[in-house]
Amino acid sequence: MTDDDWKGLFERGRVIPPHSQTVRQAQDSSHTHSQGFQITLKHLDGPHIQREKEEGESEGSEKREPVKYQLSVTLFDTSHQHFFGRTWKSSPQQMSGVHRAMFNEVVYLHTSLRLPSVVAVVELVALQPRADGSQHALGCGFAILHIFSSRTEPQSTKGDRRLSLYHGTPRNLLHPLMRDPTEQNKLLMPIDGAHLVCSLKPHPALAPAMHLFPQNMLLSGDENIPGVTPSPTGDSLLKPHMVKSLTCFLDRLSITLHPSLAKFESQLLQHVSTDCHNTKHSGPESSALVVIQERRLHVGVHNGWGFLERPQVVVLETTEATDWSRGHTSGGTSRQGTLTRDCSSCPSQSLALRSSLELKLPSHQAVGIALQLEYVFSSPLNGDGKFSSTSTISRTAFMQCLRWGVWCPFQEWGALRAEEVKLSLKGGATPNPYGVMSYTSSSNTQSPAQVVDERDMVRFRLSSSSVQKASSSPAVSLRRSWTGKEEMAAQQRKPPSPSPGRSRRASQASPPGSPQGPGLSMSQLAATSRYPTMSHSTAVSPWQQPFSSQLYPSPLASAHQLSHVEVPAASNITHLEVDLNVSPRDGLPAYQSAALADEGHLELQELPFTPVHAPIITMGTHAAPSSSSVSSRSSLAHLYSAGFPHITDPSGVVAEVLDPTEPVNFDPQREEVDPLQGNVLLLQFLAFSRIPQQGVSSDWPDSVHFTFQLYRFPPVTTQRLKLLGIDKLPKKSSETPPCVLAIINKDGTVNSGSPGLQLQFRVDGAFLQPGERRWFLRYLALHTLQVDVWDSQSLLLIGSTALGLKHMLRQGRPAVQATHELEVITTEYMGEGVPGRLHLRLGNVGCPVDQNNPNKPQYLPPLRSHIISPLDATSGFTGGSLSSKSIQQLNVRNAARAQRLVELDGDLVPLLQSHMKEGGGTPSTNTPWWGETDDVRRRKLNRMVAVRQHEGRQDGAGSEVKTKVTGRRAERAQLARDLRLMQAYRERSKAEGITHILSQAITMHHTLYATLGTAEYLEYVLRNPFNTPQTVTIYSEDPELSVITDCDEWRYFKALTKTLTPLEEDMFHLKEGTLAPQVYLRPKESVHVPLKYQTFVSDNSVAPQGPSLIPSGRSTQVPKKHLSNTVLAKSIKVTFRAEDGKPLAICQVSVEPTPHAIDQTFRFYQPELSFLKKALRLPPWERTPVGDTDAGSQISVRCSDPNVICETKMLAQGEPQDVYLKVPGSPSPQIRKFFVTVFTDKWLAVPAQIWQVYVHFLQRVDISCVTGQRTCQSLVIRGTQAIRKVRCYTSHPQELKVDPAEVFVLLPGMVQDLQLCVCPLRAGSRFCYLTVVDVEQHTLVASWLLSLTCRLPILSKAFEMCAPVGGGRGSTRKITYTNPYPTSRVLLLRSDHPDLLQFKEDRFEIGGGETYRIGLRFAPSRSPGDQEILIYVNNQEETTEETFCVKVKYT
Repeated sequence: MTDDDWKGLFERGRVIPPHSQTVRQAQDSSHTHSQGFQITLKHLDGPHIQREKEEGESEGSEKREPVKYQLSVTLFDTSHQHFFGRTWKSSPQQMSGVHRAMFNEVVYLHTSLRLPSVVAVVELVALQPRADGSQHALGCGFAILHIFSSRTEPQSTKGDRRLSLYHGTPRNLLHPLMRDPTEQNKLLMPIDGAHLVCSLKPHPALAPAMHLFPQNMLLSGDENIPGVTPSPTGDSLLKPHMVKSLTCFLDRLSITLHPSLAKFESQLLQHVSTDCHNTKHSGPESSALVVIQERRLHVGVHNGWGFLERPQVVVLETTEATDWSRGHTSGGTSRQGTLTRDCSSCPSQSLALRSSLELKLPSHQAVGIALQLEYVFSSPLNGDGKFSSTSTISRTAFMQCLRWGVWCPFQEWGALRAEEVKLSLKGGATPNPYGVMSYTSSSNTQSPAQVVDERDMVRFRLSSSSVQKASSSPAVSLRRSWTGKEEMAAQQRKPPSPSPGRSRRASQASPPGSPQGPGLSMSQLAATSRYPTMSHSTAVSPWQQPFSSQLYPSPLASAHQLSHVEVPAASNITHLEVDLNVSPRDGLPAYQSAALADEGHLELQELPFTPVHAPIITMGTHAAPSSSSVSSRSSLAHLYSAGFPHITDPSGVVAEVLDPTEPVNFDPQREEVDPLQGNVLLLQFLAFSRIPQQGVSSDWPDSVHFTFQLYRFPPVTTQRLKLLGIDKLPKKSSETPPCVLAIINKDGTVNSGSPGLQLQFRVDGAFLQPGERRWFLRYLALHTLQVDVWDSQSLLLIGSTALGLKHMLRQGRPAVQATHELEVITTEYMGEGVPGRLHLRLGNVGCPVDQNNPNKPQYLPPLRSHIISPLDATSGFTGGSLSSKSIQQLNVRNAARAQRLVELDGDLVPLLQSHMKEGGGTPSTNTPWWGETDDVRRRKLNRMVAVRQHEGRQDGAGSEVKTKVTGRRAERAQLARDLRLMQAYRERSKAEGITHILSQAITMHHTLYATLGTAEYLEYVLRNPFNTPQTVTIYSEDPELSVITDCDEWRYFKALTKTLTPLEEDMFHLKEGTLAPQVYLRPKESVHVPLKYQTFVSDNSVAPQGPSLIPSGRSTQVPKKHLSNTVLAKSIKVTFRAEDGKPLAICQVSVEPTPHAIDQTFRFYQPELSFLKKALRLPPWERTPVGDTDAGSQISVRCSDPNVICETKMLAQGEPQDVYLKVPGSPSPQIRKFFVTVFTDKWLAVPAQIWQVYVHFLQRVDISCVTGQRTCQSLVIRGTQAIRKVRCYTSHPQELKVDPAEVFVLLPGMVQDLQLCVCPLRAGSRFCYLTVVDVEQHTLVASWLLSLTCRLPILSKAFEMCAPVGGGRGSTRKITYTNPYPTSRVLLLRSDHPDLLQFKEDRFEIGGGETYRIGLRFAPSRSPGDQEILIYVNNQEETTEETFCVKVKYT
């Protein structure tokens, strides 16, 4: 883009500013941030307007082209009668035959003036073509669109608005009599039948692009906005996407002024002094006391319409041009004498910037770097506020813009070149990006606005971040000179040493990556300056001028001074660290801010904050890692020749093989008519391919096991599987061959049966609930299966993988299978990478269902409804056990079987037993013996008969008759007492029993199968049986079953469940003092009461960590069918009570919990007793559910653990959204498990995803170490209750060593010391893990979280070499090492890149003062580039003696 093009863009981007009082009023109302809006202009109805135009056309003699109409929109301030912003114009449209002009134009803007006085004026303009090709524009009326109400909120954000058109033009609003309210003014006359239909609503998606164009600018979506990527739909502002920014560094900047810096500043001081003298009427000697206090440069990124961020302000220094150029080439700086010389004696001086500036430049042709040279002047001030000519104690400061310029680095698309840029600076009263008046030294007064001095130049270099980092990295710049000039090379590598007067200034300059300082105020300008000032007429050095110790702000600053100070774009000053005089309250002065703070009116405002930890990317329901094969054909041939079991259909034919890379066409009708309604899902774990990782050996892992959960089957933990290598592959093969998986028996031996592990899951009528089969098929079509891969020895997580289940849909085929090769991804202790690939085969074999099980239908009944309607029961009570009807023939709603009292109430049993024991005599066999079993009763009777016989033989025959009579009397008395007791019990429980029987008559039973987070919708038909109106109160025993009182929520669930029942607005009201809803019923009226059951409670118990112990010899596992991750079943009663408190109806809901499907599993490791704070990034789902057009991008989350904080924030549509977790800590080694349900609909009906989260709490040990050097740490482990054989494992075996390293016995209660030795190879901070595992039970005994902080050692020497790229044997080099000790030493060699560098000898012995040549062999690289390799020379205690750095350039 040329300068003329950029100037044209800059002119088009200028807007008329709003009234200053309006801006101040908005700031006083705390409306400082801007908000985006969207105005849609749909159509215009104007029959009278078209009729007038047609009459005008008919009067003409010649036929003209049809009239077109155009809309123009401008912002207007009714309080001050002021138009501002920029006028927007629509495309011309013709009026149709129905007197309607369709526009359908969308206008965007953002503003912080959210006041009721700010309106949008829409003018209708008729465009009549002329004979010469031009158009005659004629205003036909205007409308007023109110954007904000009195509450500073957008008006009528929902629905369309009809605006009346008024006669005249918008200039009528400038009439003095036009005041608020505007529409009620008599001067405005509406046009009959003319209306403009439009809509207005906030547009939060505009927030990321609001910095690219000014406030109050009306734009269309099809305009070319610098910095916004054009949209293929034509509307780039609907969902704006930013152009990628490039981080660049601006350095080596210098400015030369014509004719020289000294003469330019001398002339400048003369003009400024004359201006001060003419303005303030001071004495003639006042001009000699105006001095230059600072020389500054404003640097900002401008896109032609505005600054993308606040410009940076840096301080320039005066230096000679030759010294500046020589300082960059030789690494030195200018001498101190340069500043102390008289400026008149310096013929070639310039202004230079010693530091570099970091800029973020969007890759767009219109983006430019705007520079402004600004001087700060100081002048003495009297106590009365006037300029003084005497040496007073107070001075004032003011600023003046001298030159400015703009340079566009992306004039030609391509990479930036690190060449010197020469830019001419401009002056005069021409418009510039900073909006200030610029100084001109030209004496030509004919056209001062167009004066440009081409001899004022700025020179700088612009480089990208990669070039800057490469040049500034100390490791890259290290070079070993082979000419013996080590001292000269070291001198060249030293950083510039600033002079004492500039040391602090240079250290506070803005380096790359450092935050910028605060803004600059007038109070700060009056502070004591640490920089040289320059007087006009003095002959002494600037450092010798008398200068006051403290300067004060000027209360009488001139208008041109304030215009330069209060520029909104004036911004960061790099050498000021703290802004003490600027109030955070809308830029108020310090004394006003302090006054408000004393009154307590100031409140801290929350700043936008982003967590420092990067969010973890979650997988959507349609996402899965790549499953295409990456192994070679030879590896796959040897792999599948291992003898894996085939997947066959019921007839023995091998299942059809599907390609996992091809899409699947899912037809539900095929699944419905499939004769094989059952499915047997097969998972075969075939092999695992190792990928070499840093810090572990090449044969890691040795054995693995897997954990996953399929559909609502219980979680599966497989047994241990051994990785068996393939010996038939050629040795020259460079790829890592896959290892066949084999089952490990309980005794540790490898199973000799068929290789691999096969799991099967049977899904048939015995497993599925009624109507669940279509949900199961939907699960296979849309969901993914996540598999966690574990190291069976250390019980550490290797990684996770996921695959889509859509290839398990048979689509009418008897059996299908698909083989996947999945990447195992880890983001935990091993660092983000791919430690291996899993070879997995999925299969689905159809099977017939059991037709003899009528209670398990496979399909949802077509007439099944969510409506619970009570049945009419008019028949009476038909007996009990005396009834001749069977229980199936009776009406269960009003019939009951007679039962014994002891069966109804267990408290009655001991009373009857005690009475029977008191009586004597022999009870008959027909006497009921309540509460006793037949064996006990028979034994007691036999014992009593034996006692009576023994007594009868003693008393003789005479007493036998007397004994029988006495026994009968006692028996009758006992029975009489028992009958009286039963009669009293009946009288007491009669009312309760009758009430229970009557309640059963009005009770409706309903069973629902609920899952976690899914809302079950019900409608109960409530009828008023009385002839009087009733107000019914609804009570629920459990808050999980509630009444839907919101009409919108009710409407949503009816549409979701397709329930065609009446819906009534405002049907419920809450009872006073309670939250129980009430409904008013007319006599004999029936209403539908909506109910919703939803639970977020689940079983959070955790199974022991480790592989499962399944008997050997089984290659197929069939998981048991039982409920998993669910709670117990329960029954909830909903009672509908009338006004007298008696129940009118009862709804008994039996809840049968069913397991839920897991979409993704997360595992986190956290130090014990500390909070875990994580952010999980949601996938880009389609977030507008069916039937919910107003849902937008609302995301809601719920957690099954009430102690876990789980939340998310509402963002604009298309923006990435995160779920934030805050989990309380627990002691080690506890594991906390919970579930997170994510909803994309407003009413939380059906979860879009269900996540399972595990948090492992470990003991934390902090270790600080140096790379290449061994650091030791002691740990203590205490024995458990039993004797255990344990072994220690680490996540990085090559860097972490544990003693004892082998298996040792841990006795009960014994304390065992563990010696941990850390020898890291890379610098930085990271986490490692140490586990203690029971080798017999394969369970975790203890674990530690090791926090390593590794720093680089001091480099001794640096070398540089070149190596070829590609195959070959690599390169060999030698390094000379001299033993500085007088005695012999044994040294060890280590490298931070053992894969790239190998030593000829890892261990060598060298005598005192001798020299040894270290042999190096560098492996070839596959790609060109640079790599730095560190070599550690350690002693026998693994303490680093020397560290060498070798920079290898692969070319």
